[in-house]
Amino acid sequence: MKIEFGYGNGVQTVDVPEKNLIDILVSNPMEHKRRGKDAVDHALANPIGSPKLGELVNKDQKIVIITSDISRPLPSYDVVPSVLDELYAAGVPKENITIVFGLGSHRKQTEEEMKHLVGERAYSEVKCMDSTPGDCVHLGTTSGGTPVDITRAVAEADFRIALGNVEFHYFAGYSGGAKALMPGVSTPAAIQANHSKMVSKDACAGKLEGNPIREDIEEAGRICPIHFIVNAVLDEHKHIVYAVAGDCVKAHRDACAYLDKMYRKAIPEKADIVLVSQGGAPKDANLYQTQKALDNAKHAVKDGGTIIVIGACNEGLGSKKFEDWLVNAPTAHSLVERIAKDFQLGGHKAAAIAMILEYANIDLVSEMDDDFVRSIFMNPQHSAQEAFDQAMAKYGPDARVLAMPFGGATLPIYTGK
Repeated sequence: MKIEFGYGNGVQTVDVPEKNLIDILVSNPMEHKRRGKDAVDHALANPIGSPKLGELVNKDQKIVIITSDISRPLPSYDVVPSVLDELYAAGVPKENITIVFGLGSHRKQTEEEMKHLVGERAYSEVKCMDSTPGDCVHLGTTSGGTPVDITRAVAEADFRIALGNVEFHYFAGYSGGAKALMPGVSTPAAIQANHSKMVSKDACAGKLEGNPIREDIEEAGRICPIHFIVNAVLDEHKHIVYAVAGDCVKAHRDACAYLDKMYRKAIPEKADIVLVSQGGAPKDANLYQTQKALDNAKHAVKDGGTIIVIGACNEGLGSKKFEDWLVNAPTAHSLVERIAKDFQLGGHKAAAIAMILEYANIDLVSEMDDDFVRSIFMNPQHSAQEAFDQAMAKYGPDARVLAMPFGGATLPIYTGK
């Protein structure tokens, strides 16, 4: 069976014998009542746990809309115009509205990238800016010790609207909700304090209650209140198939439940070989982002098995700290030891990869140099088919195989014993 995996702006195809294939993990079959802008408009007309947006704002308020940066798949251009229309209908003038792109720990964006994200209309109508980690306001500290230091434009706004997409997140449980604020428009120090809680066993994909990172994020969202959210669930092609609006927690939980119906995937057995991709650009532009798919794949591989990660990584590793930790580590295991003593943002993803290497092999199909890939403890491969053929030779003709073409979205849940 030929299986396609997104790779940059193209695809990699792997021919997997059907007798070896356990499953191809894609979204569960669901009939989506609304898509795209229609889903967003329906959500705004039917908010969860909140009055309608137009009933909450007034013309004298400074209003900020936090949305995702270029590394995230949210099609903001399908969301922002409807939000703006609601604000305009309530009498809010254009000059009182600012769109802030939550960079988190990511790079600054170009004007063209901003324009692409929100669309020509929104970009020309209201002020658009990146978050400013160097110009933040300290608003308090969470009970977990995380400073709530927020981009000035967001901190000083009278009314905050957070946009985002909801998908599984490997230690925050799910993306979306208050995550637009923390880490979206926070400082590196605040993000580091929050993410340091990832060492907890309860900080894992698909878990909300008792997850120390998600609880810390939502406490930050109470200290710097998010007054309204619009969150979307995307299909494998990054199109909106469901949207929610309203209360930061209640609406978010509704979206998480919908995501579970789509993407939680029960597997009866673990695999010798797991083929996984983020689904292509922009989510595989660097290893920092591609690691999310790898982290979901770890739930599906046998001890001693191989995960074949298919991601272009044309921008390299994507984080200086992440790179420093990986290239300077004497062994993969040393990263596991280091993170327990010295949590650092960026280093945490290096340690997450090392934790997988404790029990599985990682082959990487990417555009990065072979020697460099070896130096960061992975086996470089030039094509997904070549990597698969080598793995089959290693594990034999009866090897069990699992395919995850949208690995950042699908969460394997092992149901065997």
